[in-house]
Amino acid sequence: MSPEKPDRNLAIEIVRVTEAAAMAAARWQGRGDKESGDQAAVDAMRQVLDTVEMDGTVIIGEGEKDEAPMLYNGERVGTGNPPDVDIAVDPVEGTRLLAEGRPGSLAVMAAAPAGAMFDPGPCVYMEKIVVGAEAADAIDLDRSLADNLRSVADVTGREPRDLTVVMLDRERHEQAKREVRDVGARLSLITDGDVAGGLLAAWRDRPQIDMLYGIGGTPEGVITACAVKALGGAMLGRLWARSDDERQRAIDGGYDVEAILTADDLVSAEDCFFACTGITPGQLLRGVTFSRSGATTDSLVMRSKSGTVRHIRAAHRLEKLREYATVDY
Repeated sequence: MSPEKPDRNLAIEIVRVTEAAAMAAARWQGRGDKESGDQAAVDAMRQVLDTVEMDGTVIIGEGEKDEAPMLYNGERVGTGNPPDVDIAVDPVEGTRLLAEGRPGSLAVMAAAPAGAMFDPGPCVYMEKIVVGAEAADAIDLDRSLADNLRSVADVTGREPRDLTVVMLDRERHEQAKREVRDVGARLSLITDGDVAGGLLAAWRDRPQIDMLYGIGGTPEGVITACAVKALGGAMLGRLWARSDDERQRAIDGGYDVEAILTADDLVSAEDCFFACTGITPGQLLRGVTFSRSGATTDSLVMRSKSGTVRHIRAAHRLEKLREYATVDY
């Protein structure tokens, strides 16, 4: 008998999880303490996850059990009742952004039917490219970035100079930066957190970014794939080993490090869910704001099967939260 598929209510349930994480983490904005901000988000996320009606397994979390006491890979979460669900979490996407009080940190979660999520194994990083639906057939990781930009411009009826590429500002991207500049496209460099960049690139209703490119986290790639499927965009990825030893461990584990992975390879189910809540304000979402009586959160929640994208602005009364929560909001 196959496991019960997720119910549509799960989409709304998981945004409660990211809201809780964001409110807890936001207390640490600009305090220069990445670990405490991340731990606050983990604690809040874990507590609310226990109330979600599902039998969840963390596929992508805070690391292995020996290093992460909560939300570790393989941990069971939820009430234990059906449906059976794979979970991917990033309690603080952009811990440095939060610690330094910079824009763009998010609390992020994705969910899919059990067995649907790609397990990155030893591969921490992957090369990835994300575009909107109209450019889905124009991208190919076996071609140069410049060629990809020319193809995207051609199919969208524009010139390369009309395109904007978002990319992590890393030394490993020096060649990619030169290609973007040489072809005449605009470049938007970010210090951390490429999940938001992937969403903006895939989202036709947010036209400020045309492409995400770069080598970033594989876990973030899987999470992004859930959102890309809901938004109707396109994503390609390829595992990127940091060393010969990591490459060999991946090969020994059965991974094809040369294969180009699509969003469907990263999340094989058609019914997957994505939610994120802004912690500090950014291009994608507003951050958490506090008042004397409560807090306001700004979130997105998406479901791939229906293509539904909900933008939720929620007001929270802190005294009510504190009545039942052990987390310090």
